Amino acid sequence: MASLVLASTSPYRRILLERLSLPFIVAKPDTDERPLRRESAQDLVKRLAEAKARAVAKQHPGAIIIGADQVASLDDQILGKPGSHARAKAQLQSASGRQVDFYTGLCVFNSASDTCHVEVIPYAVQFRELNDQQIDNYLQREQPYDCAGSFKSEGLGTALFAKHQGEDPTALIGLPLIRLVALLEREGVAVLG
Repeated sequence: MASLVLASTSPYRRILLERLSLPFIVAKPDTDERPLRRESAQDLVKRLAEAKARAVAKQHPGAIIIGADQVASLDDQILGKPGSHARAKAQLQSASGRQVDFYTGLCVFNSASDTCHVEVIPYAVQFRELNDQQIDNYLQREQPYDCAGSFKSEGLGTALFAKHQGEDPTALIGLPLIRLVALLEREGVAVLG
């Protein structure tokens, strides 16, 4: 089996990929993640997932490279990683009582054959009506400042939701494992042997 490389420094993606019990290494992609002018959220994550995989492939010839990128979108505006309490609070105030759409770009690139599979996996979250005290309490407890949308769905962030909808709950965390297994199998990586 070809070596498997995760083109991401996200600890969340690493933890998710470990669920598949496949040996892999992590490599940092050197990729400019700024959106292009008038680029949609879906186009952005698709482009970046592939760019990350291809950037890492240069150092790992003959490997299967996994690239991923995720954004949250509210009213067609991309919500980036907040980076601070104030920005996270503003994001959650805007999301209160509303639906936020998440798009995860996923790329499986075989650097030996130059075969590339890229998909965008959507996931929607309906937020509860939240007051400022609830938002502050959540942010102080979980500090999700490095997460698109300002929450961690795998933790206390679920308390912010009224409901969510999508085919793969791991897409919300940043690496859609259901789709990843199918793409890996196309490249000869049998997760279940």
